[in-house]
Amino acid sequence: MIFQILIMFLPWSMRKRLLVWRYGYEIDKTARIGKSIIMPRKLKMGPKSRIHSGVICKGIDLLDMGEDSGIASFTYITGFSTADKRWYKHIPDRRCELVLGRSAGITSRHFVDCNGGVYVGDFTTVAGIRTQILTHSIDVYNNRQDAKPVKIGRYCFLGTGCILLPGCELPDYSILGAGAVLTKKLDKAGCLYAGSPAKFVKELDVEKIPYFHRIKHVVD
Repeated sequence: MIFQILIMFLPWSMRKRLLVWRYGYEIDKTARIGKSIIMPRKLKMGPKSRIHSGVICKGIDLLDMGEDSGIASFTYITGFSTADKRWYKHIPDRRCELVLGRSAGITSRHFVDCNGGVYVGDFTTVAGIRTQILTHSIDVYNNRQDAKPVKIGRYCFLGTGCILLPGCELPDYSILGAGAVLTKKLDKAGCLYAGSPAKFVKELDVEKIPYFHRIKHVVD
């Protein structure tokens, strides 16, 4: 962290070379990191991917960003690396990582806990502010920390202030309403889900919704 603070205000071209030299990060020539502290064990940034200023990413094994994906300002990404054997000993295949698909976006001021792995599909947007993606919790029956992945499908839209709990899944072409609490795996694609816990509200006419047919990250 001290090293990254020291180089934070250098020109991006110089800072990129230092990050690649010191950590072995894979950063495409068109990718960019703002004035942020990014410390996964492994970083992969595809073409035109970007991390804005004020982002903190620490403790995770992998941050993998697909082409044209983005993480906006003041998002906090954290976890306990699998290299730290004190945690989650009962999950030998645990993956502590955040994987963003092509043109996937996380807007500003969100919290992402990656202890069980977080997977965001192509062209999906975690919108608004203060959404919490949680992949670990206390198993009160076994008196230990447990971790399960959170999976978000392609072309999904998450409204502001959602909470996603360990093991939950949101299927492709879904909208999760503002303030929803997603507690389990949902199976039916192309639907609006809302409430606490999140439940089916209505089917969406996917063919008539332009958001579901974007070919670029930017929403016009």
